[in-house]
Amino acid sequence: MVDNKLIVSSSPHLRSDETINRIMLDVIIALLPATLASIYYFRFNALKLIVLAVLTAMVTEALIQKLMKKPITVNDLSAVITGLLLAFNIPASAPWWIPVIGSAFAIAIVKQAFGGLGHNFMNPALAARAMLLASWPVIMTNWVAPGAEAVSTATPLAILKGEAANQILPPLKDVFFGNVGGSLGETSAILLILGGAYLLYRGVINWRIPFTYIGTVAVMMLIFDGGLTSMIYHIFAGGLMLGAFFMATDYASSPVTPKGQIIFGIGCGVITSVIRLYGGYPEGVSYSILLMNVVAPLLDKYTSPRVFGEVKQNG
Repeated sequence: MVDNKLIVSSSPHLRSDETINRIMLDVIIALLPATLASIYYFRFNALKLIVLAVLTAMVTEALIQKLMKKPITVNDLSAVITGLLLAFNIPASAPWWIPVIGSAFAIAIVKQAFGGLGHNFMNPALAARAMLLASWPVIMTNWVAPGAEAVSTATPLAILKGEAANQILPPLKDVFFGNVGGSLGETSAILLILGGAYLLYRGVINWRIPFTYIGTVAVMMLIFDGGLTSMIYHIFAGGLMLGAFFMATDYASSPVTPKGQIIFGIGCGVITSVIRLYGGYPEGVSYSILLMNVVAPLLDKYTSPRVFGEVKQNG
């Protein structure tokens, strides 16, 4: 009997049992606690917006691939994640057509127009959020408090920035567990951390981008925004946990080299901090990741290890 270990063949020489479907399923499992929390805190509105975002993403992907005569790959679950992440980035008060337009834009323009899964240079859900925020800023910033009555409120970051002078900061435990106003999926820091820990355990993501991203924001807020308490609010409020673990780590739009990933995470942290401290917007996670997505190819180019035997031109 021939020993398979002695067979010589062409590359790839390293093989893995991991599949796109399995990786996407792990991400969905990691997002499940925050999904259930958003439905618990924001009730039927959250469920409606999540279902509409996911269904629109799947239908748009199948329709575009059908029109372009390409294999329909809805079963790989990547469209489900795009729809779910987009829903996480909109407020519970949004009308039904906001997730529909956002998901269609994310899949048709940001993903499929550039070649489909693995070819998009930006995170599709974040690009769609930026489009929705630029087009309908009032709707996209109409935050409501958790509960069935949907009472308008300010986010902790808006209160920190002085945009809601008549409101006081919620207790840190409410911020930590998610009992505050904000986008559907970004409110519960502990459940997002739990999901991120699952992805780290499964090897779907590594520590470099999320840890350097969160660490950079922590250091800058500690130095430039008044100390430890303000730093803790900036870490656990808003979209930092969602962005650091689930969006900045997107395989297609982030660097692949270890050094590049560290620079990418630090860059996201610096831009987020500058926007929050000195910009006209209390958040900053979405724009920081999108801006760093643009420079990701350059980071890969200048941080790639030298190929063994390579000779520099004119060397």
